[in-house]
This record gives sequence, structure tokens and C-alpha cells, in this order.
Amino acid sequence: MMKPVVSMLLCASMLTLGACASKLSGDTYTRDDARVEQTVRHGTITGLRPVVLESDATPIGALGGAALGGIAGSEMGRGRGSTAGAIAGVIIGGLAGNAIEKEVGKKQGVEITVRLNDGREIAVVQEASPNDDLKVGDAVRLLSRGGSTRVTRE
Repeated sequence: MMKPVVSMLLCASMLTLGACASKLSGDTYTRDDARVEQTVRHGTITGLRPVVLESDATPIGALGGAALGGIAGSEMGRGRGSTAGAIAGVIIGGLAGNAIEKEVGKKQGVEITVRLNDGREIAVVQEASPNDDLKVGDAVRLLSRGGSTRVTRE
């Protein structure tokens, strides 16, 4: 009776933590960005290309999958069969949990190529946002802070 409850709690925890991932779009700021000076440059979009942003690997998916796999595997057989099932379940569950976390964490992004007003051309990748309907030829500003740059419409 306790095992299904533990399984449901582990699944709920994985989904909740996955939903906490921060956005990487041009219109999303972290709390640390508030009241911090940023360098502003201006330019024109010369190219846009859709890309996929992979999620950062965390141990949450693998650990959650391993726990669920171990519980499910231990239900197989009795004695040594149960132990072997648990070990196999941990391994298979860990691999599956890691793969699921990576797939769920993928986001649509955009590679934005910009010709700066000083003539240089750069590219910035950021998460695609429904608020951004950027087009080639749009005047944009680039906000940079500590190696991180975002592109927003003028």
C-alpha cells in the first residue's frame, strides 16, 4: 500500500521541479537582474533561425526514475528474484528518468543574427517567446550583463 503512494509522490516532485525551470527569452529577467546596470548596443536583425534549447542535466530525473524503477523491480519475484528485479529497475528507471527529464526540459529557441551599428555582426541564442515577433530588418537593442546578452525590439 505504501509503495504506490511513494511512487506518486516521486512523480509529482519530478514534475513540480521541472516546471520551476527559468525562462531564457528576451523578455524574462531574474531577480538578480533588477537594479543592475547593463550595457546597451543597437543593431538590425540580419537573420533568424529556429533552434532547440536542451535542458541542463540534473540528478532529479535519474534519481526519481531509479527510485520508481527500484520499487517496481522489487515487486518481481521473491527472494533473490526480487533483489535482481530491484537492481535492474534502478538501472533502467534511472536511464529512463534521465531521458524523460531531458526531453521534457527542451524548449524552442531562436538564433538571432544582428549587425551592430558599429558594423560588427554577432549572433545571440535565446528562448523563443510568443511576445517576440522579431523579423529580419527589425531594429533591436542588445542588453548585456556578465557574459549574458538578450535581444529585444527597439
